[in-house]
Amino acid sequence: MLPASPLFRGLPPDAAGQLSAAGLLRRKVFSKHETIFRAGSRVQEIGVVVKGSVHIENLDLWGTKSILSSVGAGQAFAETYAFCGDALMVDAVAAEDCEVLFLHTGALSDSRVPAEVRSVLLRNLLAVSMRKNLSLSQRIFCTTPKTVRGRLLTYFSAQAAKAGGPEFDVPFNRQQMADYLNLDRSALSKELCRMRDEGLLEFEKNHFILKQLPE
Repeated sequence: MLPASPLFRGLPPDAAGQLSAAGLLRRKVFSKHETIFRAGSRVQEIGVVVKGSVHIENLDLWGTKSILSSVGAGQAFAETYAFCGDALMVDAVAAEDCEVLFLHTGALSDSRVPAEVRSVLLRNLLAVSMRKNLSLSQRIFCTTPKTVRGRLLTYFSAQAAKAGGPEFDVPFNRQQMADYLNLDRSALSKELCRMRDEGLLEFEKNHFILKQLPE
């Protein structure tokens, strides 16, 4: 059975069996911090998170890590690299114990897969790729402000808009949030405390409530 995912939306109930029979679908479990795809390698499979979450990370020559995105249950990753054939420029790492479903790119062209399934997968893949571009654009917006507070406010505003209100959970701990926003962890933590003291927000671990915007 296929997990609930935008990539598999609209597929017939027997699609999983057809893809598995053709050797184009497999599952694997990963432990927290285990590398799923490594930078420099080439892949022919799209990953879909079934349980847990995956971080897409970049590590530069000086050992500085940046988290580019967090991929939750039902979301796909590595689809661009799987189809373009280029070596990965990022690592895909298990952010927690997780289960991943791998779909081979041959699913879109293999004659053993019904034409209806191939057509639906192609349409869904295009939609997934478009949403991924929007997500990457959001990170650019969040890292554009020069101040720590500016980056936090931009990020929290986006999270509130996504949640439909001022209360939301973020998919990162403090170090991961600092990596995502290209900030020093201590500077981020100090600024969060200042913003709380000024009545701008409240937080408990990764749960946040925006109270008011600065004048």
